[in-house]
Amino acid sequence: MSVPRILIAGICGGSGKTLLSAGLAAAWRKRGHSVAPYKKGPDYIDAAWLSHAAEAPCRNLDLFLMSPQTIVGSFAGSASGADVAIIEGNRGLFDGMDARGTCSAAELAKLLHTPVILAVDCAKATRTVAAVVLGCQKLDPQVPIRGVVLNRTGGPRHELVLREAIEHSCGLPVLGAVPRIPDLLFAERHLGLVPPDEHDQVDRAIEQAAGVVEDHLDLEVLWDLARQAPVLGTYGEEPTPDVVAGPSKVRIGVCRDSAFQFYYPENLEALAREGGSLVEISPLRDPELPEVDALYIGGGFPETLATALADNSSFRDSVRKKVEAGLPVYAECGGAVYLGEHLQVDQGQFPMVGALPVTFALHAKPQGHGYVALDVVGENPFFAVGESIRGHEFHYTCIQPPSAKDITFAFQVRRGYGFDGRHDGLCRHNVLASYTHVHALGTETWAPSLIRAAARFKSQRSQVGAGR
Repeated sequence: MSVPRILIAGICGGSGKTLLSAGLAAAWRKRGHSVAPYKKGPDYIDAAWLSHAAEAPCRNLDLFLMSPQTIVGSFAGSASGADVAIIEGNRGLFDGMDARGTCSAAELAKLLHTPVILAVDCAKATRTVAAVVLGCQKLDPQVPIRGVVLNRTGGPRHELVLREAIEHSCGLPVLGAVPRIPDLLFAERHLGLVPPDEHDQVDRAIEQAAGVVEDHLDLEVLWDLARQAPVLGTYGEEPTPDVVAGPSKVRIGVCRDSAFQFYYPENLEALAREGGSLVEISPLRDPELPEVDALYIGGGFPETLATALADNSSFRDSVRKKVEAGLPVYAECGGAVYLGEHLQVDQGQFPMVGALPVTFALHAKPQGHGYVALDVVGENPFFAVGESIRGHEFHYTCIQPPSAKDITFAFQVRRGYGFDGRHDGLCRHNVLASYTHVHALGTETWAPSLIRAAARFKSQRSQVGAGR
C-alpha cells in the first residue's frame, strides 16, 4: 500500500502542530486533494479540528492503546483512498511514556515509514534552534526527519539567521517560516484548544490556518516530500476493510452535542459493524430519551453547559427512569459526571440525572491525566472479570463520598487515577460509568459486549411486553 503522507511533529506541546496540520489539510483540500487526517495519541480535540479542516473523519493512532499491527492495518485501510495523509504528532517528537520515548510520535513515524516535518518555536532564539534540530537528528537517526518549519519568527533578519544555521548545521530544508500572529482564532483551554463544537468561528479559524500555511510554507516541496514516503507493508495483517454495518439488531443511543462530543470514529463504526443502529441524542435539546436498547454517553465538558443540562429536567428524568428499568448504559468521563446526582461548579450545584447516587465536583487542576491500565475485578454489564483494559483519562472533576451503599467499582487501577487512585468504573443496575476512555481498536471486546447487553435488554423488554 502506498499513499503520500507526512507527520507534523514539534519540539514540545504548543509548538503550532495543530495550526500547521489543520492549515495544510485545508490548503490541500482547497486544491482539490482528498486528505486523510490522523492524530497521534488519544486526543479528541485536535482530531476534531483536523476533521473540520480535511472534511473527513480524523482517526487516532496510539501505540499504547493499540498494537503496531492494528495501527498499520487501520492506517492502510483508511488512508488507501486519499490523495495524501497528514498525521499530527503530540507533545514533542520523542516524548512518550518513559525516558526511552515509548509510544512517541517518533516511534509512530518509524512504524509507518512517514517523513517527519519538525515545527520549532523560534521565539527568542537563533542558532540554538539549529542545535535543537540537530539533537533530534542525532538522538535517533532512524526517525525520518525531512524538513523544518520555523514558528513564531521575529522578522526577516531573524528568519534568515535561523535558515542559514539549520541548513548549514543540520542539512535539512527549511520549508517555511510562520511569524508571530497575535490574533489567531485557535483559543486554548484546559491544556489544549477549545473544541470546535464550542467555537463560534470554526470556519474562519480553518480559513485562517489555511491562509497561514499558503502564505508562509512551501506547499510544493511538502507535497513532494509526502510523495516520497515508501510503500507501507501491512505488518503481517491485511489492511482494515471498509466499515460495513451488520444487520441492524438493536438501537444504540449516542448522546452527541456540545456537552458530549468525544467519540472515536472507530468506536461508532464498531457498534454499527456489530449490528447497532446508532441514534444520535442531545441531552441539551431533546425532551426525553427515545426508545433505545442501550445508551452510550461519551466524554465532553458538561461543566461548561451545566445550567443547560440541569434545565432539561424532562430528559434527565427519562434517563433516570430508563436506568431504573435496566437500560444498559456505558458512560465515559463527562458522561459519567452527567449520570451523578449533582455537579458542583464554582460553588454552584446543578442537578444531573441521578442514576448514580454520587456528586461530582469540578477542580481548578486536573484530577487525572494520562494513560490508564485497568484490571476488571467486579461484575459489570460489559467486561469479563479478569480482563485487562487500556485507555486514557483527562478530567478536572472528582467524585464526592458516595451517599448510597449499592455503588460498586468494576475496575482496579494499575496505571492512572480513575475515581480515587485505586478504582474506576462505577456500577449500578446496568450502568458502567468510567473516567477512562477506551478505543475500540485497542479494546476489541467493548463493542460486541455493548451490543450483547443491548440485545439482552431488548429481549427482556419484549418478553415483558408479550406477557401483558
